[in-house]
Amino acid sequence: MTMGRGIAMVALALSLCLLLHCEMAHAATYTVGDANGWTFNTLSWPKGKRFRAGDTLVFNYSPGTHNVVAVDKAGYNTCNTPKGARVYNSGSDQIKLVKGQNYFICNFAGHCESGTKIAINAV
Repeated sequence: MTMGRGIAMVALALSLCLLLHCEMAHAATYTVGDANGWTFNTLSWPKGKRFRAGDTLVFNYSPGTHNVVAVDKAGYNTCNTPKGARVYNSGSDQIKLVKGQNYFICNFAGHCESGTKIAINAV
């Protein structure tokens, strides 16, 4: 192996490491509803934000007054919890976004209908 080839291999390895590091550094954490937390009228909270697959959403709320349910599009549109949907109720739930559409509702009576739901597209 020549000296030039060795330097090129090292440069390539360093470039790949840097690329991987940059890709991981893009993951962000968002607090749903900002200081207000996960509550009524959070429907418009995602507007103007750019989400990526792997980003984490933090849902802060008082347990017993709300919950978070990961639903499909039909569940989001109708405010119904599909069979087998994942329900979170810790009051400080952390959920990683998957690529594509992500839908979340509160399934306490009347909450989703009052805007305690969000739809997020993660690229």
